[in-house]
Amino acid sequence: MTQPSNDSNELESKVQAWGEKLFSLIESAEAPSFFTKKGMTGALMDWAMRDEHFKTQLFRFVDVLPTLTSAGEVSRHLKEYLDSEGLSPAVRAGLKAAAVAPWLMVPAVKAQVTALARQFMLGDDAQEILAALRDLHERRIAFTVDLLGEAVLSEPEADHYAARYLDMLGLLAHETTRWGGNAKTETPREGSGSATGQPPAAHETGPSPILNISVKISALYSQIHPADPDTAIERILARLRPILRKAKEVGALVNFDMESYALKNLTLRLFKTIFSEPEFAQEPARGLAIQAYLKDSEADLTDIIDWARSQQQRVTVRLVKGAYWDYETVVAKQKGWPSPVFAFKRETDANFERLSAMLLAHHDTVDAAIATHNVRSIAFALAEGERRGMDVRHFEFQMLYGMAEPVKAALLQLGGRIREYCPVGELLPGMAYLVRRLLENTSNEGFLASRYARGIGREELMRRPSSGAGILPANFRPPPETVEKSQSLLTSAATKIRPFQNEPPTDFTIEEERRKILDAIRDGRKQLGRRYPLIINHKSVSTHDWLPSLNPANQKEIIGYAAQATVIEADAALAAARAAWPKWARTPAAERAALLEKTASLMRADKAVLCAIEILEAGKSWTEADADVAEAIDFCSYYAAQMRTMGQLKRTQHVAGETNFQEWWPRGVGVVIAPWNFPLAILTGMAAAALVAGNAVIIKPSDQTPVIAGHLMKLLMKAGIPPGVANLLTGPGGTVGAQLVEHPQVDFIAFTGSKEVGLKIWESAGRTRPGQMNLKKVVCEMGGKNCVIVDSDADMDEAVAGCLASAFSYQGQKCSALSRLIVLADNYSVFLQRFIAAAASMRVGPADEPGNLIGPVISRDAQQRILKMIEAGKKEATLAWRGQVPDDPDACYIPPTLFTDVPPDSRLFREEIFGPVLAVSKARNFDEALALANTGEFALTAGCFSRGPANIERARAEMVCGNLYINRGITGAIVERQPFGGFRMSGGGTKAGGREYLENFMVPRVVTENCLRRGFAPAEE
Repeated sequence: MTQPSNDSNELESKVQAWGEKLFSLIESAEAPSFFTKKGMTGALMDWAMRDEHFKTQLFRFVDVLPTLTSAGEVSRHLKEYLDSEGLSPAVRAGLKAAAVAPWLMVPAVKAQVTALARQFMLGDDAQEILAALRDLHERRIAFTVDLLGEAVLSEPEADHYAARYLDMLGLLAHETTRWGGNAKTETPREGSGSATGQPPAAHETGPSPILNISVKISALYSQIHPADPDTAIERILARLRPILRKAKEVGALVNFDMESYALKNLTLRLFKTIFSEPEFAQEPARGLAIQAYLKDSEADLTDIIDWARSQQQRVTVRLVKGAYWDYETVVAKQKGWPSPVFAFKRETDANFERLSAMLLAHHDTVDAAIATHNVRSIAFALAEGERRGMDVRHFEFQMLYGMAEPVKAALLQLGGRIREYCPVGELLPGMAYLVRRLLENTSNEGFLASRYARGIGREELMRRPSSGAGILPANFRPPPETVEKSQSLLTSAATKIRPFQNEPPTDFTIEEERRKILDAIRDGRKQLGRRYPLIINHKSVSTHDWLPSLNPANQKEIIGYAAQATVIEADAALAAARAAWPKWARTPAAERAALLEKTASLMRADKAVLCAIEILEAGKSWTEADADVAEAIDFCSYYAAQMRTMGQLKRTQHVAGETNFQEWWPRGVGVVIAPWNFPLAILTGMAAAALVAGNAVIIKPSDQTPVIAGHLMKLLMKAGIPPGVANLLTGPGGTVGAQLVEHPQVDFIAFTGSKEVGLKIWESAGRTRPGQMNLKKVVCEMGGKNCVIVDSDADMDEAVAGCLASAFSYQGQKCSALSRLIVLADNYSVFLQRFIAAAASMRVGPADEPGNLIGPVISRDAQQRILKMIEAGKKEATLAWRGQVPDDPDACYIPPTLFTDVPPDSRLFREEIFGPVLAVSKARNFDEALALANTGEFALTAGCFSRGPANIERARAEMVCGNLYINRGITGAIVERQPFGGFRMSGGGTKAGGREYLENFMVPRVVTENCLRRGFAPAEE
């Protein structure tokens, strides 16, 4: 192997020389058709590159267009998305024509978008695909075929895609055998000369396979779960093996594509697993994509090279920059995770060059496929190869079908090997791909747009990415308003430190995190059957009666025993709270806040243990348990931060001669009555808010989840909450709970639970009893009969997945769960078919097994109640689907159930069931859908899946609910981000996790002081 020079300046000179050669050839070619500005499509694209808002609206219209079934709908969406005063006259004339005569204009609009799609996709007709690929072959360009529509929601869809891969291999094998070998797809033969005048490299691999297919693993299994990669590997392997056998038979190369970061480690593991199997150790040829925008891509590439060398296998590595930068950045910000991608394009470009050099340095083991349109990146690979004495055909360049034609032509003239990434499939599933290509072509940082739309010169485009200059001209200056905004943000960030940040969910793609939960479950089972006493004044109090807490997945497994309080213990707890309250109320707010922050820190340290308890005691899946613990941590941290602010005196108004300040006083002693479905988060949230506000509390958890409550009490004590300020009272709500609610020395009640119990509390607390000094405050959060509307233009992938999770996650045992689904008639059948198939594919089983999405309901009583509702529902509506659950007499499973043709006046449509039962109704139009959605006594959560701006605005304005979610699931509210709570029969309108929530536990007080003395007032007044 030729040893490369260490002189980076020498390499850079070669890079610049290759760049000059490429640019000289490129500039003699015609600009890509995308940038010609001809016709209406060209005008729209030109405008999109100059107006970011218009670009967003245009691409959203392109995305929704295939779902629009009538001329009127197309015309309406055109106007809603694109009618802007700033448009060019030609575009506005087209929009006006579409509005006046949609039957004339709409076919032209669809034809324009179809033509645009065909520029980047091969379509789904076999003869069209073969003709396009044959044309590439005759132009001496190789191909790899990618099947669009890979987002599978059900196992039948995964089977369908696996079959499509097999069919495509068969189709292409039959065709390519007749082509001959004139495509420049092979490496130099033994003894061939080098384009650089150097001798050939020591290894000669012969021709690369003409037939090349790209596979996305997400298309081969619908139930990939981050907590259970083992099952995903097993299921994907079962569908992948026949594809690899077919590839061996026809001599194809199978390339594993990279998708989102969440699937990266799974893809790498799958690749190494299947190609370590004896059957596939030598054939077929194999390839793998590496994304240079990932910070850990260098480590991954090193690992693959080492693996390939140890296995004595050749691997083709397709080096790409990455197509999901925006998605990865947004997801990381939403979850509070470190971003996996480089923040700036120049960092990605620099990393791309480093990885290119690595690939070429190890060409004895890996075949490099440099996938880029960027002339600088291409020139670097050519220069690095030349430095190593490699023939220009010892590696290949891959580019996207329909893009960068002048760059491809230039490379062919230089003797390079080109392979095009050719997506095939229907227009509708291909919209996501098309929009990504449009974004790439119009990106301000994209090479093609910079060269052909913005006219950036060679020097800037060839600048070293590591210099940090990017591709903007040296004399570029941002507009003044951008500078002012940036400076304002920097000043704000420097002077105002954000006091609260949400607790990130656990990333279960990390093996160490999965191991923590498994270990915690194992250790938790060693402590089964322990007794959990009452805690009054920091003292453990045992009672005569102990209630077992049972695992919903195994009613023979006793998680623990909870002491059952009587009225005597209730009175003792109340006395302890009243004695402790005065001192606690006078404790500075900052000190109370610090104790909550300490509690949050302790929870964070015990997160895996708390999750394990919820998994075993409440039957929550791994991700649901993790979310509940994270929310409990958030409540402690957020309410502490809010109290630090509210604990400060605030001047009401500046008036000469007097001061006027408002402050908050705690209400006194309260009772916190919590449910079992969010056994830690809701219990912690209500208790933490009351405590940090300066109140003393009696904590009354659900009978179904006393063990997790016992752990919360231990954490509060460990954090330093004084004796008597917080007291734990487990026992029957009908006696102990009722006694406390009615007691005249109880100043407030915080309750979350059923409507039936909530209304009784509201009524009882409203009666003034002898000796009562305060009007009792009731914070009452009850249930819901929550509705989602699926519009006729909804994104089916998003709607099905969002509704599925909303209806059946945690077995529908959430007050926010979807229980009424209203689908517009235009897509009713298609939606229902996909929804049922996806629901039938969900994994069902005990919550302690990672990856199970559906587990048992909380108890035997709940199981029997829900089953009775299902039987009654059969008399009211059509039982359209009922899922399969394990036949386990010791578990409390309820099969997920779906009813259709549900009348609006039926129990199914109106009553809360609190289980995995979904009522589906059909609406003729959006007006009818809104009317159905607003029927009923609850107003908690609701949702709407739509891509029509007008209907989205109508949903915002007209859907009656406390929390409205648009184009996403309706469960999973996050503290501060989505303050949660409803009205009507869903509650009193309070918002847990919101800025005003603490006010429920305090009373406002104003102090006015006259500062005028003998006509003299202090200067500051």
